[in-house]
Amino acid sequence: MNNITLKQLRYFEALAAEAHFGRAADACAISQPALSVQIKELEQSLGVALFERGPRQVRLTAFGEEFGARARDILRAVDGLGDLARATQCGLVGRLRIGVIPTIAPYLLPTLISDLATRHPDLDVHVRETVTARLVDELHAGKIDTAIVALPIADAALTETALFTEDLVLVRPAADAALPTPDQAALRDMRLLLLEEGHCFRDHALSFCNIGGGRPRDGLDGTSLSTLVQLVGAGIGVTLIPDMAVEIETKSAPVGIARFAEPQPTRTVGMVWRNSNPLANQLTELAAIVQTCAGH
Repeated sequence: MNNITLKQLRYFEALAAEAHFGRAADACAISQPALSVQIKELEQSLGVALFERGPRQVRLTAFGEEFGARARDILRAVDGLGDLARATQCGLVGRLRIGVIPTIAPYLLPTLISDLATRHPDLDVHVRETVTARLVDELHAGKIDTAIVALPIADAALTETALFTEDLVLVRPAADAALPTPDQAALRDMRLLLLEEGHCFRDHALSFCNIGGGRPRDGLDGTSLSTLVQLVGAGIGVTLIPDMAVEIETKSAPVGIARFAEPQPTRTVGMVWRNSNPLANQLTELAAIVQTCAGH
């Protein structure tokens, strides 16, 4: 059997994740024919097929499933060697893969990335924006180094560092701005617009309103806070957003902001990373920078 290359393993991992040659090629920043050649050469080296090829997608064979588990272990170990080498250097340098949830990314990342570029010009930042559950999975898989999320995560394999706590505020149509701020009981009777399932911010809003996990009565789900605020401006209902989103999201919609009486609803924003990550000191330094960029 010929030598298997790390490049082939990374291409295999991308194809296994995407189940589509075109998307996998895009993820690897190579052409689809080049990816196909590498996968074919890998299968020839092994003497067995890794994928079942269909007209619109591919899927792993039984052997491919087993091979994939071993390949991921190898790739994580190789990435760990790079992390170990970076951990011996002072400060933030080299590649850093940061995950961020969608209700934080648009409001924090522009300032954070600019600040990191100024303070640490040798740092190569890669950003991944998706929901908390996926970020946690990618942390465990070694695909990202750290994630900025709403705490708690409550995962024994991850280190959590709280960064700051912020209020959640009510967004309602501008015509209602002079009305008293509704309490939790009154809010449950209003048309509450929420993010779709999978967003932890949805759970925060439901918890504050003391609404069960089912869909609120006469509610709507949105894919972003921007969508929800625009719907409120159109008079469709009300929503909750975090304090950090107020300035950006309320500029282009005829809405009013109201703050709740104490105890106000809040969320705690923090960073998480694997307990075994040798970059813990650098990530702690990054946490302090994130706090500064967020104004805390």
